Amino acid sequence: MKKRNLFVLLVMAALYTANTATAQNKPYETMVSGVKVIVQPSGNDIVEIQTVIRGGVENYPAEKMGIEGMAINALTECGTLKRSKNDFKNALDKVSAELWGFDTKEYALIRMNCIKSDFDVVWPLYAEAITQPAFDAKEFERIKQDAINNLKSNDAQPDAAIDKYADRVAFAGRDYAKDPDGTVDILSKLTAAEAKAYYNKILTKSRMVIVVVADLPKADIEAKVAAMLANVKAGAPFEAKKSFFKVYKNTFSSQKRDLATNYVEGITSGPAPGTPDYNAFNVAMRMFANRHFLEVRTNNGLSYAPQAWFNTGNTATARFAVSTTQPDKYIAVFDKLVDKVKTEGFKADEVADMKVTYLTGFYYKNETNQAQAAAMVNNEVLHNNWMRSITLVDDVKKLTVNDVSNAFLKYIGNIVWVYQGDPTKVSPLLFTNGTLNKGGAPTNH
Repeated sequence: MKKRNLFVLLVMAALYTANTATAQNKPYETMVSGVKVIVQPSGNDIVEIQTVIRGGVENYPAEKMGIEGMAINALTECGTLKRSKNDFKNALDKVSAELWGFDTKEYALIRMNCIKSDFDVVWPLYAEAITQPAFDAKEFERIKQDAINNLKSNDAQPDAAIDKYADRVAFAGRDYAKDPDGTVDILSKLTAAEAKAYYNKILTKSRMVIVVVADLPKADIEAKVAAMLANVKAGAPFEAKKSFFKVYKNTFSSQKRDLATNYVEGITSGPAPGTPDYNAFNVAMRMFANRHFLEVRTNNGLSYAPQAWFNTGNTATARFAVSTTQPDKYIAVFDKLVDKVKTEGFKADEVADMKVTYLTGFYYKNETNQAQAAAMVNNEVLHNNWMRSITLVDDVKKLTVNDVSNAFLKYIGNIVWVYQGDPTKVSPLLFTNGTLNKGGAPTNH
């Protein structure tokens, strides 16, 4: 009881702070040259700006995986038409500013962070990187080799390798099967000219969203953004594809790998962003993760770090993962746990505690300008509603025990299981036969 009261006090303090800040510094959106600009006054002297190019894995074919990530990295690593890479980096270093980009399965992002007094120095560098990148061939070869080295390193990391393998198997034939990091073979053949042509193709106003978390005059923001966008083409209207991941039967795929232990990962359905079940399922998966950890590690000693999580995105999924020397015993424990939750649901106090824990963590993680901007980006790109980052507390507070239990029951069904390790240590049939529910009738996960 004391623990729960502490959670309540923490979240109430966070909510009071958040609501006070919101009342004093109300966020707003404005359209500048056809691009939505979302602004959250920060109440501090830090300027965080994140420019999004939507599309992600929808933007390129499978044989060009990695091209978007390389193009975005090149913006800040290969110089601009006005400055060499060294001059560009030196200008940033003089004011200790950050400027870099990355890509995901949903979007690419270029961000800048500096103190307010340096904004007029850093903004021209940011605008140059986005609209006048040089794609210097020599520098591009350097970052390409770095990317190839990272790919090889990640493949040697079992946790990363099983994730990528699971994506390839579960999403075969879909955009989500594409790996934004690419492959060694694809990247090896990629040229600076090809990456430049690709970037020029996706840099359109129709794909862009800009998020600003800073105390800057609206007129100044609009003027600078308008100048940056002056030569950016409008582009065709763009709307990201959202697809429901339906698993029609349990499947099991394996790869033999010489590892110290065996790795198992499962993928099943999850509610799409913007749907009524989304928040309830998010809370449900957090509680299931706790139960999963308790049963797999604490009660049965089957894995050091068992995981279960809601993998959000335009194709949202629930995922489960363990490293274990006893995969057959793991699936027996997993099946029993899932059936128990489906039969009995979650407990009222369990749901109440998790709602508070979730919201406390949400506000704790959103203390920085960068995190606030990221939350708005994700909610705008995935939910078409950046205000969700502001209203989340009220949405979660409204959830009932039935909402949460029913969401778990609705989406946790058949599972795509993948396995890497010693094939003699696992019985595939145990992963594909389903389980027995409390009444004895056959049921699938």
